Amino acid sequence: MSYLFESFKGWKTYCEEKEISLPQSVIEFEVDQKNGEDSQIKAGLLKAYGVMKDAVKTGLEEDMISRSGMINNGAKKVYNYHVAVLSPEFQKLISRALAAKEVNSCMGRVVAAPTAGASGILPGTLVTLQEIHDLADEEIVNGLLVGAGIALIIEEKASLAGAVGGCQAETGSAAAMASGAIVYCLGGNIDQVFTAVAITIQCMLGLVCDPVAGLVEVPCVVRNASAAAIAFSSAQIALANVNAVIPVDECIEAMGEIGASMESRYKETAMGGLAATLTGQEISKRVLISDIEILPDSESPE
Repeated sequence: MSYLFESFKGWKTYCEEKEISLPQSVIEFEVDQKNGEDSQIKAGLLKAYGVMKDAVKTGLEEDMISRSGMINNGAKKVYNYHVAVLSPEFQKLISRALAAKEVNSCMGRVVAAPTAGASGILPGTLVTLQEIHDLADEEIVNGLLVGAGIALIIEEKASLAGAVGGCQAETGSAAAMASGAIVYCLGGNIDQVFTAVAITIQCMLGLVCDPVAGLVEVPCVVRNASAAAIAFSSAQIALANVNAVIPVDECIEAMGEIGASMESRYKETAMGGLAATLTGQEISKRVLISDIEILPDSESPE
C-alpha cells in the first residue's frame, strides 16, 4: 500500500521507514491509484515538461495579445529590457513565468500545474533552474514528482482552487510546489524540501483571487512572476537550513483556515479587490460589451 499523502509529517515518516525517495513514493501512489507503470508515469511527466518548455518559448517568441487587450506581450518586453534589476538570470525567470502564463491567457497550450491560473510558475522556475545548473530533463521530472506530492497534501489539507481558497491556493500552492522541487533538484534533504514549502506558504498566505472582468489575466499573470521569485527565495533560505519555525503541516492548515474564512467576493467572483476598482469595472463593462457585439447573428439572443 502506497502513502496516501495526508500530511508532510506522514510523508517523511513513510519515506524514511521504507528507505525510498520522495519521488519514488509519488510513483508508488500513482501506480496504486491508476494501475500505471514507473516508466509510463515518468514519460508522461517528461511530456508535460515539454509542454511547459514550449509554452515558455511560445510566450517569448509569438504575439501574445489577449482578446481583452489586458495582455500585450509583457513577457517579451521584460525579457528584452536592457537593464537587469538583479541579474540576467532573474530577468529570465520573471519573463519565462510571464510568458507561459500569457500563453494560457491567450488560449494557448499549457500544463495546469496545479491550475491554469498558476500555469506560469513551474515552467518559469524549472526551465531557469535547469539552465543555471545544467540539469537533465530526468532530474526535472523528479522535481515535478516532488511537486505533485506537495500538491496532493495541500489539496487534502486546504485547497488548490481560487474559488475555494483565494489566489493563495493557486499561485501559493504552485510556488510551494516549485520551491520544493528546486530544493530537491539541488540535493536538499526532506526537511529542507518541506521547509521551502513552509516558507513559501508563509509568504503567500491571504492572497485573494480578484480577476479583473472575471478573466484569468489581471492580476493573475504578474502574480505568476512574483510567485516564481518567491519560490526561488524560499528554496535559497531552506537550503541554508534556516528554520521555518512554523511546521509545514501547520502552515497548510493555516492556509485552509484563511481560505474558509475569506469572503466570497475575494474568491474568483470578480466582485472584490482589483476587480471592484473603478478601472476594473470599466474594463469589465468594455470587455462584456465587446463580447456581445462580436457574436454572430446565429448566436444572438432571440
